[in-house]
Amino acid sequence: MDYLHIERKYSGHTTAAYSRDLLAFRDFCVTTYDGFDYKEVNYPMVRSWIVCLVERGNSNNTINRKVSSLKAYFKYLIKTQRLQINPLDKHQALKTEHKVEVPFSKEEIRAVLDSFEFDTSFEGVRDKTIIELFYATGMRRAELINLTVNDVDFANKTIKVLGKRNKERIIPILPVVELLLREYLQVRDQIDGSALTDCLFILKNGHKINESFVYRTINGYFSKASTKQKKSPHILRHSFATHLLNEGADLNAVKELLGHSSLASTQVYTHNSIAMLKKQYGKAHPRNKK
Repeated sequence: MDYLHIERKYSGHTTAAYSRDLLAFRDFCVTTYDGFDYKEVNYPMVRSWIVCLVERGNSNNTINRKVSSLKAYFKYLIKTQRLQINPLDKHQALKTEHKVEVPFSKEEIRAVLDSFEFDTSFEGVRDKTIIELFYATGMRRAELINLTVNDVDFANKTIKVLGKRNKERIIPILPVVELLLREYLQVRDQIDGSALTDCLFILKNGHKINESFVYRTINGYFSKASTKQKKSPHILRHSFATHLLNEGADLNAVKELLGHSSLASTQVYTHNSIAMLKKQYGKAHPRNKK
């Protein structure tokens, strides 16, 4: 876990997930094989664990994630010369269905940010600022939670984001976001305990916001404007990327804004732009004008 957190720069959330997966496999071995010794683990044991997970009703996606954690652990053991052979070297992931995540439409975004009457209290100003910042920057939930007051640079109209593996990026902020942030910081200063933390977004008790709070906030407001099944911070990030690409934004520019390490990660958002692409293609191609 230290290796993942310190050397690989994995977040605390990701590291905890790896830990849970590994402990689950260890417990399975203790129960099924009367003990656990990483030197004795073979693929049939892993396969038995997979069968057990299937019987317990775990989805293929969940099982693949758990096995991936285990595979990474054995890679680590080889890297540190504790083992010579990875028992999962030839393992093939279970087949999964690719679920297309549907972004919010521009109308749904407007319904929340322009038509909904937010409370003028601290909570109302904070919530609107959070939603506007998500949609205006495309940042991840963990990135927003970990923002500090000093990350906002009003002079340059930018915000500094600490992404995965502590990789920093600078994102421009729109005038509407700048105004909201200034208003929010004014009401934030009136909260007891706000001076004791540099966290940008806090609860009314002065404590830092958490993942559950952010999810409930996004889900709660968008439930009033959207009938889509998923209404989460990630869907707002998804909407940010899709709407930019639909308006003709450069794919590499969107990649940098999202903080992706490879273009392949950004390209998953392009499928939602196909309808717009067909429309522009039909209008522009000379052979379609006859």
